[in-house]
Amino acid sequence: MTELICIACPIGCMLTVTVQADGEVAVTGNRCPKGAVYGREEILAPKRVVTAVVRTDSEAFPCIPVRTDGSLPRELITGLIEDLARLSVRLPAARGTVLIENYRGSGVNVIFTRTLPPSSPLPASGHPPQNGEGRGGVAPTD
Repeated sequence: MTELICIACPIGCMLTVTVQADGEVAVTGNRCPKGAVYGREEILAPKRVVTAVVRTDSEAFPCIPVRTDGSLPRELITGLIEDLARLSVRLPAARGTVLIENYRGSGVNVIFTRTLPPSSPLPASGHPPQNGEGRGGVAPTD
């Protein structure tokens, strides 16, 4: 017997999931059909949405956030994180654009979650903008 809090809908039911002797999975405590599906999947084949960052070619924006567009089987998550750590993308990038299509045949894509402009040369100082300088903010004064 396993107790879970359902995340399939906003109610957040406390589920009790039991694998019976014949292999059937019984779910109780759910107040909607989504809870029964979630409880079974969580015990038999857990999946997660993965969020991460990927390096870019930009000094002003060294990383860009990405996520899967669906839930990925748990056994593929470590491999995805390792693959993302080896990547470096060239900007520009548009939010929602697919970075990796159909990761390892899972039917799940990795997409950018932010739009970033093309890489630009560094300012005359030779360093990326900091503390708002060059972005319309106020730079600190000494």
